Amino acid sequence: MKNTPLRTSVIGSYPFPGWLEFASQNLDQFGVNDISEMQEDAVVAAIHDQVSAGLDVITDGEQTRFDFNLSFYGYIKGIELESASPRRFGPPAHDQRGKHAITAELEAPNGLGAVEEFERLKRLAPEGPSLKASIPGPFTMSGRLLPNDRYPDRLAITEALLPLVRSEIESLVEAGCNEICVDEPSMSCYAYKADTSSFVDLFNRTVEPAVGKARICSHLCFGNYKGRAVGKRTPREMFPDFLNMHVDEMHIEMCTTHFDYLDLIEEISKHMDAAIGIIDVKSYYIETPEDVAAIIRKCLEYAPADRLVFAPDCGLSQTARWAARQKLANMVAGANIVRNELGLPNAK
Repeated sequence: MKNTPLRTSVIGSYPFPGWLEFASQNLDQFGVNDISEMQEDAVVAAIHDQVSAGLDVITDGEQTRFDFNLSFYGYIKGIELESASPRRFGPPAHDQRGKHAITAELEAPNGLGAVEEFERLKRLAPEGPSLKASIPGPFTMSGRLLPNDRYPDRLAITEALLPLVRSEIESLVEAGCNEICVDEPSMSCYAYKADTSSFVDLFNRTVEPAVGKARICSHLCFGNYKGRAVGKRTPREMFPDFLNMHVDEMHIEMCTTHFDYLDLIEEISKHMDAAIGIIDVKSYYIETPEDVAAIIRKCLEYAPADRLVFAPDCGLSQTARWAARQKLANMVAGANIVRNELGLPNAK
């Protein structure tokens, strides 16, 4: 699959419009059809903002997912969702999300919903940009589930979820999806103290149905709960093992580490495309096109243009829409500055 030099992309999520945010907090006031209509309208809005920015790759903005993990737990049998957050007040932290009990064998007889999301994106998106689907990997998806006698630890839960995610990826390929991002931020968060080779084995078994059939991307950040990181921001510990992941594109959070690890691009680009987190989703400083261009020029010291992809550090769901919209537009404008310098075609 031929790559676009200095490709501009997104991770997956995009901020909800205000009216969908309100609805997500007051679902009991809306009927099923009301919610479906609002979500489709929100996907149209997310597509509009991304296309207007000039991105080479767009998603549906994950507008049908009211929670990163819970939206998938709703498709899985054998999970009893916690009725209320264990901590509702005080500064935001990921412990406010709570944990959920496993009550039976984990199964997803009707899939995980990503195929339906992709079919909607295909129907609503204009011709031009590449369409990407995203799905959490099984290790990340396991993070909010409590072990029990059947699944005694997180690894056992991960192994139970792996065939469910793998089946969904296989179904996405069958649906014509040419680009699939598997989000595994838990792997990057724990890489500094875990067996990274075991992470690679889990990842490769998960994506096996799509290898050679779709562009596989991995998203590796350090968490983003209400603008706060969850893991230790040390990407160097992921390597060299993560270079053995079966991916066409590896995305790494770089902006919040002040681009101190750009040298990693050189080795990554020998194995797969290097996707650089160049926009800070946790800051309301709006990167200028020249800010973006300056970092791209530095990246070109380590890898050729056709091996480089640029995206925000993470999904944009927790960034205000006005800021997300301008950040994406400036990211594309910055890429176009450097494309012009190199004599490459601009984003359309």
